[in-house]
Amino acid sequence: MEFDTDWKTLGRHRIKLRSTRGFPTEIMHQMAEVARLAVDQNMSARARIVEIVFRHEKVYDITVGTTVAEDRVCAPQLEAALATVFGLMPEQINLFVQTVTQEEVDLHFGVYERMLAEKLGTVAPIH
Repeated sequence: MEFDTDWKTLGRHRIKLRSTRGFPTEIMHQMAEVARLAVDQNMSARARIVEIVFRHEKVYDITVGTTVAEDRVCAPQLEAALATVFGLMPEQINLFVQTVTQEEVDLHFGVYERMLAEKLGTVAPIH
């Protein structure tokens, strides 16, 4: 059993919350909700948050998977906005947008999110 990991489903996003300092806190759950709003409003419909990691230096790494390469353009602005909302320095939020091709993932709801997470290494593949 992993005590440093929790899962949260928000709309189309199935987010793995992981903390290097124990179980994910309420702040991480709030970060997931605000990050979901930011991604949904500023990136393509194919963008999904797959993981948020809290590091012991109060640094949050947010991994977003997508099939649209242009989604990377707004990452710096979203990092700054999330840092402002949570009272952090901009360098304490890292938004990583990783692109996969449409041929690598099945675009059906539920399957798409799982395949993105597998391609980005967030979860182990199902055999």
